[in-house]
Amino acid sequence: MGIFEKSLTIKRVATVVSNYQGEDGCGGSENLGCGRNCLGKCCLLVSKLPLYAYKTEDGNDVNDNGLSYSDDQPPSVSFLHDLLLGQWEDRMRRGLFRYDVTLCETKIIPGICGFIAQLNEGRHLKKRPTEFRIDQVLQPFDDNKFNFTKVGQEEALFRFEPTRDRTTRYFPNVPVTFESDSPNIVAINVSPIEYGHVLLIPRIFDCLPQMIDHASLLAALHFAKEAADPFFRVGYNSLGAFATINHLHFQAYYIQVPFPAEKAPTRIISERKGTRNGVVISQLFKYPVRGLVFEGGTTIQDLSDAVARSCIRLQSTNVPFNVLISCCGKRIFLFPQCFAEKQALGQVNEEILNTQVNPAVWEISGHIVLKRREDFDNASEEYAWRLLSVVSLSEERFEEVKTVVLEASGLQEICSDKSRITEDETEEDAFNPTSAQYQLNDCAV
Repeated sequence: MGIFEKSLTIKRVATVVSNYQGEDGCGGSENLGCGRNCLGKCCLLVSKLPLYAYKTEDGNDVNDNGLSYSDDQPPSVSFLHDLLLGQWEDRMRRGLFRYDVTLCETKIIPGICGFIAQLNEGRHLKKRPTEFRIDQVLQPFDDNKFNFTKVGQEEALFRFEPTRDRTTRYFPNVPVTFESDSPNIVAINVSPIEYGHVLLIPRIFDCLPQMIDHASLLAALHFAKEAADPFFRVGYNSLGAFATINHLHFQAYYIQVPFPAEKAPTRIISERKGTRNGVVISQLFKYPVRGLVFEGGTTIQDLSDAVARSCIRLQSTNVPFNVLISCCGKRIFLFPQCFAEKQALGQVNEEILNTQVNPAVWEISGHIVLKRREDFDNASEEYAWRLLSVVSLSEERFEEVKTVVLEASGLQEICSDKSRITEDETEEDAFNPTSAQYQLNDCAV
């Protein structure tokens, strides 16, 4: 049984993530397929896109000319990093974004946590009203509503696919054929939060609803790994946790500061049960939103599978959640949340609601996008803590979710001597914004 006890609906205003979101059809002018040059089968199967094929096993990487280089002499900058930003800036020069996000003011809010505030007044000016159910994490895909197959191909940057020969390759112009698997597409978010803000759309032809599965999460972890930059994070919002489009997608962008969630202290809460491959789960402390952190694993798939099993279980029990993929895919934060439920029940005060902040993965991680000048100018650590505390599950409910996650991951809870906070601290002490400074683990942020 999920955290919702009765049917709830609220009027939502969806953020525009594509230039075609508010239009009928796909837009575009080139006479390909249906004539709208979209990302649906009708047009993409008679089109070409750049292809970044990443290795899934140990092997050689290659440069953009397709020439291998040895593992002991890797390039100084990830090729995917240069490819993504080069393509993203090209779309900026072509005027495909709704506003220039590089002009948005950003500041670090004074205080211990280092919350990040951005003034992004343009992001809420181009929206369309939508009825969005927030009481069901799993909802069927509806082809009649906006989805990413209706996006114009000019918004797509490249395909992102696993290679079959254990060698990373880049192909600047490759046709999509019927024989190809349903492609993973990297596209711009036309209402960006930060520099390089993109969408990863797994298996776009499959028209999957917004729900994590093993293959899609593994692709997202590889995306973070291939970018090879700790300031590039990948995020996911479930339905009920401020996903605004019910078509499977992840988001990602660059910001050159550590997220407060990444700096929060953690305590190991799991140990292996059976023959699991070294994945460890920790619990966040001294942070306003209760959450879990997954690390370790013999392979990237070990880590991905543990998180995917947990997300699938939360989906099946109707618990909304957000996921942050950090440290080049080495750390995954899982935040079950209940803000939308509280909002629908009238349990969020007017001061918070008037800011129009929808606390999705970026806000929960500590990057708070504000839409009014007065909120930005007056932003304080106390305000950020108060806002995010509303998102968090109660201690009792979080313990229930934690048990579900540990069971789904094949792990069991322990009282570890490896805690990064002292064992005699109470829960009240742990959630205090005046706590001491913290450091990241094994991540060069």
